[in-house]
Amino acid sequence: MSPVGHLPRRTLVKRSAIAEAATTLFLHHGFRATSMDDIATTAGVSKVTLYKQFGDKRTLFETVVLGITDRAVTITAGIEATLAGIDTADQLEPALVDLAISYTSAVVTPGVVRLRRLVLAEAERFPDLAAAYFDGAPRRALDALAAGFGRLDERGLLTVPAPDTAATQFAYLVLGPLLDRALFRPGSRSRRAEVVAAAGAGVATFLAAYQSRTSSRSMPSSPLVKRSSARR
Repeated sequence: MSPVGHLPRRTLVKRSAIAEAATTLFLHHGFRATSMDDIATTAGVSKVTLYKQFGDKRTLFETVVLGITDRAVTITAGIEATLAGIDTADQLEPALVDLAISYTSAVVTPGVVRLRRLVLAEAERFPDLAAAYFDGAPRRALDALAAGFGRLDERGLLTVPAPDTAATQFAYLVLGPLLDRALFRPGSRSRRAEVVAAAGAGVATFLAAYQSRTSSRSMPSSPLVKRSSARR
């Protein structure tokens, strides 16, 4: 996006109103079904102002998607802080479960799901934008997981020969089924109990594969981890 910090306050307010209106309309109606007339009316601005600020619908759409993607910084920061705070074996499982719950809860919120569905629907029309969305949101979270798991390997709490692979597996274990359901069943919402259950089961499977044998002997395993280990 172009820098806008130098613009007058009145212009920034108009841009914000336009972006908010466009976000709502694009998420609910898609790219093709949303017109610039609709956006101008919803934002309370003239079409002249709308085109002056964003040029065309394609540019506005790209601005909206990338602007929402910037919010992934919050999710990434939470992942980094949680993993950096694990210092001992007995902190490992509860911290990972808490991380799984917060991560999954953030991703399966209706607004994020609608955005992901929208980007997927328009991926062929906007391949570069789809790639930028992936790099700016899902990939950013995976990178944070991989970096954190690598540090836990260095501390002897996990045995992670391939952090990127471990990060992908963790994400899909705790998030995959709930996200798939949310994407393919519009209007469905994951209950808190479902998120907690998926987090516990996913972390148990993850630790059965990656927990350092030294650290696992130094801490009592939860029933979930014991059941997962017994199957191996």
